[in-house]
Amino acid sequence: MTQLTEILGIKYPLIQGSMARISTHELVIAVANAGGLGVLTSVGMNPEGLRSEIRQIKAETDQPFAVNLMLMMDNIADLVKVIIEEKVPIVMTGAGTPKRYMPELLAAGIKVIPVIPSVKVAQKMEALGAVAVVAEGMESGGHIGSTTTMALVPQVASAVKIPVIAAGGIGDGRGVAAAFALGAQGVQVGTLFLTADETPISEAFKLAIINANDTSTTVTGQRAGAPVRSLKNPMIEKYIALEADGATWDELEKLVLHSLSKAAFDGDMENGSIMAGEIAGLIKTRRPVKQIIEDLFQEAHRVIQNLERN
Repeated sequence: MTQLTEILGIKYPLIQGSMARISTHELVIAVANAGGLGVLTSVGMNPEGLRSEIRQIKAETDQPFAVNLMLMMDNIADLVKVIIEEKVPIVMTGAGTPKRYMPELLAAGIKVIPVIPSVKVAQKMEALGAVAVVAEGMESGGHIGSTTTMALVPQVASAVKIPVIAAGGIGDGRGVAAAFALGAQGVQVGTLFLTADETPISEAFKLAIINANDTSTTVTGQRAGAPVRSLKNPMIEKYIALEADGATWDELEKLVLHSLSKAAFDGDMENGSIMAGEIAGLIKTRRPVKQIIEDLFQEAHRVIQNLERN
C-alpha cells in the first residue's frame, strides 16, 4: 500500500482516467470493484443525469469512486450540489481551478484531486487543500498540457508534500514501475481502458486503439491554445489543414461538433474524434477491467523485483 491507497481507501494505486462522455457508470463500477478508483465523467450531464449515474454506481459497488468535474462547463455549481447531496467521496477536477468550490467540497468531507500541468499549479492546489494531484504529461489523450510525463512528474513530486499521481503514456507494468521511480505514488490510466470489455463505446473505436502504432496520434488546436491529442483520421487531417490555412475558430468548431460521440457511439472512424494517448500503439488486446488492473500491477512488481536483483 502507498499513502495514496490509504487516503482513498482503494486496493491498487490506480485512478481510471475520466474520459468525456465515455467513463460512465459501467466502467466506473468495474474499476471500483477491481480495486482501483473509478472516475465518473460529468461532461454533458445535467444535475439529474449526474445523480442517476451516481446512484447506479452506488447500487453496484460499495467501493470508493470519484466524479470528475471539467471546470469549463457552465453548470459546475449545480453539479457540485448533487455531488455533496449524494455524498460522493472523491472529486477529480480539470480544465480550470477548483478554488471557488473547494470550501464547500472540503466542508462536506470530500477529497479533491486536481489534474495539473505544472509545478506552480500543483503547489496552488496543495495550498487549497487537495489531498493529491495528477501530474499529466502531454502524452495523454484528449486535452493536454505542454510538458512530458517524464519531465513533469519528478519535478512535481519534489515540489509538493501530497501524493503525486502520474498520468500520460502509461499502458503496462513498465510504465507503472517508471512512474514510481519518478516519485509518483500512483498512476492514472485512460487510453488502456478504452479497450476494456466494460467500456461502453463502439467496437470500431476499440479496434482503432488496438490497430494504432507509435505514431498514430497527433495534436490539434495548438494555435488556439487548446491542444487535443487524437488518433489521425480524415476528419483530423482536414482540421489540421484548415488550421494551417488560418480557419476561424467557428469553422474549426463546426468541423468537430459532436465528433467524439460520432466515434465513441456511432463507430464513425472517418468523421469522429478518436481521442487517445500516444501509448495506444502498445495496446493490442481486449481484456476485462479486472484483468487489466491485475496485469498492470503484477508486471510492475516483476519489473521492480528485476531491478532490485540487478
